[in-house]
Amino acid sequence: MVLNKWLIFALLFSGSICLGQNSTKKIPLSEVIITLEKQFNIKFSYAVEDVANISIEKPKVTFTLKETIDFLNSKTLLNFKALDDRYVTVSVLNKAISVCGIVFSDDMKSLLVGASIFVNNIGRSTLTDRNGTFKLQNIPINATLTISYMGFESKLISAYELFSAQNNCKEIVLPTKNEELNQVLINVYLTPGLQKYLDGSTVLNTKKFGILPGLIEPDILQSVQVLPGVESTNESIANINVRGGTNDQNLVLWDNIKMYHSGHFFGLISPYNPNLTNKVIVSKNGTSAEYSDGVSSTINMHTKDVVTNTFSGGAGINSISAETYLEIPITKKLELHISGRRSITDLLKSPTYTKYFERSFQDTEINADSDQHDTSSDFYFYDYTAKLLFDLNEKHQFRANIIGINNALDYSERRINTTQTQSKTSNLSQKNIGYGGNWKAQWNSKLSSNFITYFSRYNIDATDYRVETDQRLTEANEVLETGAKINTNYKKNDHLNLLFGYQFNETGMLNQTTVSAPFFSSTKKDVLLNHALFSEVEFNNDKTYLRVGMRLNYFQKFEKLLVEPRINIRQKLSNLFAIKLEGEFKNQSTTQIVDFEDDFLGVEKRRWVLVNDKDIPIATSKQGSFGMEFNKNKLNIEATAFYKIVDGITASNQGFYNRFQYETANGSYTAKGLEFLANKTARQYSVWVSYTFSTNNYEFDTFTPSTFPNNVDIRHSVSLGFNYDITKNLKVAVGGVLRNGQPFTKPIDNNETVINGNNTLVNYDSPNSENLDNFIRLDASLNYHFNLSESIKASFTAGVINITNQDNIINRYYKVNPNDSKDAIQVDNKSLGLTPNISFRVNF
Repeated sequence: MVLNKWLIFALLFSGSICLGQNSTKKIPLSEVIITLEKQFNIKFSYAVEDVANISIEKPKVTFTLKETIDFLNSKTLLNFKALDDRYVTVSVLNKAISVCGIVFSDDMKSLLVGASIFVNNIGRSTLTDRNGTFKLQNIPINATLTISYMGFESKLISAYELFSAQNNCKEIVLPTKNEELNQVLINVYLTPGLQKYLDGSTVLNTKKFGILPGLIEPDILQSVQVLPGVESTNESIANINVRGGTNDQNLVLWDNIKMYHSGHFFGLISPYNPNLTNKVIVSKNGTSAEYSDGVSSTINMHTKDVVTNTFSGGAGINSISAETYLEIPITKKLELHISGRRSITDLLKSPTYTKYFERSFQDTEINADSDQHDTSSDFYFYDYTAKLLFDLNEKHQFRANIIGINNALDYSERRINTTQTQSKTSNLSQKNIGYGGNWKAQWNSKLSSNFITYFSRYNIDATDYRVETDQRLTEANEVLETGAKINTNYKKNDHLNLLFGYQFNETGMLNQTTVSAPFFSSTKKDVLLNHALFSEVEFNNDKTYLRVGMRLNYFQKFEKLLVEPRINIRQKLSNLFAIKLEGEFKNQSTTQIVDFEDDFLGVEKRRWVLVNDKDIPIATSKQGSFGMEFNKNKLNIEATAFYKIVDGITASNQGFYNRFQYETANGSYTAKGLEFLANKTARQYSVWVSYTFSTNNYEFDTFTPSTFPNNVDIRHSVSLGFNYDITKNLKVAVGGVLRNGQPFTKPIDNNETVINGNNTLVNYDSPNSENLDNFIRLDASLNYHFNLSESIKASFTAGVINITNQDNIINRYYKVNPNDSKDAIQVDNKSLGLTPNISFRVNF
């Protein structure tokens, strides 16, 4: 095995080992060799780099040649061997050793529990225990280890350097990342891999992710729904409601690229491959001034960002899809990370696929079954990512990213009557592709900067041919966004950090509809430019965390300036109690509207549009929250009260199924409530229960009544979960959700329809005055991991959603009975029934 010079330097650095002798003055080994060659009239044969940087004690002049060689062998990890009386060879030993270390934060006050220790090139890894200690046995003496921990700089260290500590575990210090003062508050939050930061944001570390009920992999957008205050009224990641907001009010970033795609299988599966995702930060309030354009939350995903010089990867398959990822070192400074995933649903119709298909396409033109005609469908999805990492030197890093997401559906329908056969073909395509790059620069120990640029493109296109009317309908929605941002961080000291920055965005949107027979075409394009300046101060010591910021947003088209203050405070009152205060103003210039029921075959009923500051105003939010925390012996209890007002929403954005369904109006909603979480973690288990109480009401001045419950007004929501490590390799998770059914509007009894001109409409009663039955679901997962070899790890995971096969109704609306226009037909959309899934994957 050929060793690189840097590896040999790390291997042999620190010189020789003193075996039970008192240290004396050491001299370079190269000088010792020259002296010995003269003393014994011999010649040493060696590579210069093998002896470089090694210093030892000088052998006694009374030693014979054999005693001298024995002495050299005892003082170094080199092999000195006399071939004859004239020549001595010198080579590097290649043997297995045992090492240990203790990992500290850079202030030497905190042991880093759960830090990752990875042995490069052979694939072995471990984690530090509760004492910050790790041990590894039988690893090559020439191996290099990577020590990493979230929020800290990774460090490379040679096995020999650890071994040279002899009976003592070497202390390893990881420096805090210069741009972060925000430290981890709770290392294990609900399950391993979920952590909580001091600023209240939640961090999902997919590499360390444990197991959550019902999930077979760390699905990013499914996982965040275990957090209090985060719901999905229709159990879809395409409809995540954070503190009463709609899904389009969540800012979703993937490596700083803004994403507009909702999800695979039209909302049931996260479109973001978790295997190269290093962390996901979810912020509900008190967001950094660096971010805007998401009035409900920010979901910020980061992929692995460290050049490890280690080839690794993995692959997996489940009942829906197959995926793989690779981390490929190209040079010492250049590395490529790639991932890909594709559904197998067009090849294998598994029971999981059948359940997902029925759930996704119910109440649409795409029907899973029909007794009156033959149907067939071809559905598939895929996603891919690639990231190029280049470290010019220790102070300058360059990154380039690409992400692609695609859903495609082809549907054919054949109707046979007594005289002819009619056929119909429809297709739907939904894509999102993003490109990004950034340059991180550390100008000195205090000043750093990060220049970010990205391009995002979202398209959804549908073609629907209707045989009955010989009519073809085509629809298109396109979003093009280009952005650039520069962040400058000045770390005054270990407690104080200053941030200054500028951001520019250009967003363009197109909406197009074309109908044949009779011909109709509508095309609308809009472009919006946005400039923003932001600044904040972040302070952190043992008791106080403070982040205060300000963001100035200027909309060039409207000549409008919006000022957004931000505040985030956490104060420890004692070792057990702390209080927190968060507040923010935010705005949003993009939104989704529901045009009509058969938009995009009825599968996707939402279109992205830009604000025009008239009938679609800029949405703004004001939010404040106050909470208390208790933390002792890994028991975490927290309660947070929040109050949020979002102004500038539109009736078309809310997707009303009531008398306001076709109205145009602007309004607001007010959400207020209380979030509670109790979580106890131990070495083998984690148990939690969360409860959210909230009220959420609309206010539209032009409507009667002007105030009524929000479509996602879920008053009470309880979730609980339990993770248990049965053995070291076997884990189980069980959990459930119980919440109120969402509001709906029923027709007026005995007067269910009304004639409006040439149209007959449902005659709705008071809006959202009724509630569906309670939603209840119990899920479970089982994970078993094992080693196929020393460098290849495997895992098998089984999950079941809705174990009890509960018949949950998640939406209800009414439509006019085509056979009797005086009656209204009730339409119920149902959640997933009992849905099993399994996965198998390997990592190397």
